[in-house]
Amino acid sequence: MTSLDEAKTHKVYIAAIEGHVPVEIICTFRVFLKFCYIVWKSTISECTLEQLQDTISCFHHYRQIFLDSDTISTFSLPRQHSVSHHLQLIWLFGAPNGLCSSITESKHIKAVKGLWRRSSKYNVLSQMLITNQWLDKLTAAWVDFTSHGMLNGTCHSAALEAFCEF
Repeated sequence: MTSLDEAKTHKVYIAAIEGHVPVEIICTFRVFLKFCYIVWKSTISECTLEQLQDTISCFHHYRQIFLDSDTISTFSLPRQHSVSHHLQLIWLFGAPNGLCSSITESKHIKAVKGLWRRSSKYNVLSQMLITNQWLDKLTAAWVDFTSHGMLNGTCHSAALEAFCEF
């Protein structure tokens, strides 16, 4: 599902819950959608960054209803946390141009979660770093061997080729 599809789904969700939940919850969803629409723009000006800052502030203000109504006890959602970093990241790297967090999430799964699962869960960080070094060395060796033609064919095809030469 693309980010735009998700936004359309959220619009339907807002209409469905309107009148059934407190107004602040509706406002939280609306301001989060506004945040998403701003971030998905191809070009972002200083005026847009000011709108983004206001939207982030409104989001943090309105989401308080979830704590006040005992809906949740703490905010620990990674995507909500990333909202607070978007402004700085746009200043540093430019407009994300529609980039959604599921792309970085998939990279995170490969780079961190996969290595964590391979570990013995004891002294995990050092195990993950060593595994990363091994994988980097294997990749470098594969590139080197391929560039020298050492990975063309199989052992069996090489043996057949040598046999046919006699």
